[in-house]
Amino acid sequence: MTQRTQSAETSRVVVTGVGAVTALGVGARTLHDRWSAGDVGIADGAGAATAFDPRDHLTAKAARRADRFTQLAVAAADEALADAGWEDGTAGLDPSRVGCIIGTGIGGLGTLEREIEVLDDRGPLGLSPLGIPMLMGNAATATVAMRRGVHGPGFATLSACAAGANAIGTGVRLIQSGDADAMIVGGSEATLTRFASTAFGQMGTLSPDGVSRPFDAHRNGFVMGEGAGVLILEVEARARARGATILGVVAGYATTIDGHHLTAPEPDGTWAALAMRRALEDAGVAPEDVDYVNAHGTSTALNDAAEARALGIALGARASTVPVSSTKSTIGHLLGAGGAVEAIATLLALGAGVAPPNLGWADADPAIDLRIVTGGPLPLPAPAGRPLTALSNSFGFGGHNAVLCMQAPTS
Repeated sequence: MTQRTQSAETSRVVVTGVGAVTALGVGARTLHDRWSAGDVGIADGAGAATAFDPRDHLTAKAARRADRFTQLAVAAADEALADAGWEDGTAGLDPSRVGCIIGTGIGGLGTLEREIEVLDDRGPLGLSPLGIPMLMGNAATATVAMRRGVHGPGFATLSACAAGANAIGTGVRLIQSGDADAMIVGGSEATLTRFASTAFGQMGTLSPDGVSRPFDAHRNGFVMGEGAGVLILEVEARARARGATILGVVAGYATTIDGHHLTAPEPDGTWAALAMRRALEDAGVAPEDVDYVNAHGTSTALNDAAEARALGIALGARASTVPVSSTKSTIGHLLGAGGAVEAIATLLALGAGVAPPNLGWADADPAIDLRIVTGGPLPLPAPAGRPLTALSNSFGFGGHNAVLCMQAPTS
């Protein structure tokens, strides 16, 4: 009981390991380095993780038994755990106090599509007995937990494009409440499939020219991507005691719902702004102390405009001067994995003291009064008396808003 009270009341939640697989390659630092250098991972209208080979991370048998979204999550989790110094076991933690939450927007869609084709072509006897387990939205969480032998809180968040950020925030809350000492959290998505591409196209949300240009005057839709991001969260006091490298702090988190429309955001950005304000309040941070915003920035007309309005409400005058960029400009929209991958990108940007550029941007939209990072990475000078601070925004279909307030590590 003493351990639970101490965790909730006297320790912040820090990040000790990160892992990612994206269109820029395998590795969280690869994501950061290549985005900061201005590399675009999108090719032929999609942000495919072409460098990822499941056989590099799973046995042939294990790979056959896992949908691609689970395979991606395993690779990202393995990197994050190694980064945190958890190569073997749980770094001395009680496994019953280590949990796992991997969010996803859709789950094993590739498996579902393939199995339906098999059913049509070969009948019931052709179906895999693992079809349902492979497509379940919680399959990534379960697989990572089984591989690592953890038995604490475990489930999947399924809040569309806010799922990855909700997984991180929920992991933070579980540690703060004393229900866990550490959490493996993140998001994974693999929906570069015929059905998903066609369905999003029918909605009119995809860029017809396959270019992601968040906040640009000529933005015309998002570009689909795939990938995974996983973070290791720990109680700060214990992480420091074991000599772990602190990559940053998840200082604040908040989530709201628009209650407006199943796909369109609330136009005024009211409830997204509320999530930002509450995340700042949770972190004890004032709007003028925000040094960078990793925007949701989908490159759609409605979403970018609504987010710009929300930033104006939440940050006031600071909204027009704080540097803003979107990871989706380089790797596309990873749906449920986006919030986790973007949180990792935000954390590494703060650690490096550099805001990566908003790629694809060429012409200002007069209706968007934001300081978009263009032309190259922008240095973020270290402020006096406080750590570099950023917001990482994630907004999903259904009106789900999830905001993380993240800070650079301090000695």
